[in-house]
Amino acid sequence: MSFSRVLVVLIFVAVLAGGAFWAYRHFYAASNNTADVTTTAVSRGDIDVLVSATGVLEPSNFVDVGAQVSGLLDVIHVRVGEQISKDQLLAEIDPTIYLARVDANRAQLKNQQAQLADRKAQLTLADIQFQRQTNLFREDATTRENLQIADASLASAQAQLAMLQAQLEQTASTLRAEEANLDYARIYSTMEGTVVSITARQGQTLNTSQQAPVLMRIADLSNMKVRAQVSEADVGRLAPGDKVYFTTLGEPGKQIYGQLDYIEPTPEVLNNVVLYNAFFSVPNEAGRLLPSMTAQVFFVVEQARDVLRVPAATVAGGQVWLQQGSGELVERKIEVGISNRIYTEVRDGLADGDLVVTGGAPSRQAASSGMGGSSR
Repeated sequence: MSFSRVLVVLIFVAVLAGGAFWAYRHFYAASNNTADVTTTAVSRGDIDVLVSATGVLEPSNFVDVGAQVSGLLDVIHVRVGEQISKDQLLAEIDPTIYLARVDANRAQLKNQQAQLADRKAQLTLADIQFQRQTNLFREDATTRENLQIADASLASAQAQLAMLQAQLEQTASTLRAEEANLDYARIYSTMEGTVVSITARQGQTLNTSQQAPVLMRIADLSNMKVRAQVSEADVGRLAPGDKVYFTTLGEPGKQIYGQLDYIEPTPEVLNNVVLYNAFFSVPNEAGRLLPSMTAQVFFVVEQARDVLRVPAATVAGGQVWLQQGSGELVERKIEVGISNRIYTEVRDGLADGDLVVTGGAPSRQAASSGMGGSSR
């Protein structure tokens, strides 16, 4: 075989080998790029952008029941957890001292009322004597001195009657105060609710000289208030009226909804962390929510309903990897809307049912060299 023919054969073999190698690299790379790819379909659904916080449940309305008079706490008529009505008797303080004071003032009042009747009679007599002396003086039947004495006696009787009337009013006022203290020895509920705590003990001596001692707390548990502590980084995203829901440790799968009522402007600083208290109320007809329960709170700051969405992890720089019907992977530019840690809203660039790559997507360099993928 001549040298020229050998050269032609070698060139032909080299071309075949190069073509085979190129085909191997091209098709093997393409198949390798799609072999380990995982996808998910673009779907419609809801997206909520949330601000999370930790909160605690409190009664919406409560009252601390205290004692207005000092003395021995004789008996407590209720127990913790008991449902009570308004004006129900809760406790009694030993009334012995207050009853004695009321009796003494009543007796003094009766004595002064009797004295008042006597003073009125003396005033009537003094007035009669003055009129008699006046008539006699006109007829020159008595002296001016006797007339002056009768006049002075009348004025004295009037003054003594006025003084006794003032004393009687003072005694009546003191009696009313002592009767009020006697009534205060019986402590009644000022609202309907539940006894949530009792801090006093039967037999304890109560002293109200400096501060009214608290005996118990009564709360209306039919409506609860949630106090959520929001970080200073998130509080600016909240506004009264925002939708909010929470879960409890006992029922983590049950979401209870409400509306943000208000945010306290003065923060709390805990371990150099600035937190703002945000409050909202929820009904509690079933009574399953109790004071001091921990709540995991979620404020809905943005939301989209029935929109196209893809997993948030599939979007990078406004682009996703899309698997076409042939299995080829292409990079697609999309217009995104709101996003949370789970989903991103797709406003344009994808259709319902499109397959986006969730795992095994090729790098851009590999795609451009091995696949020649396109984007739009």
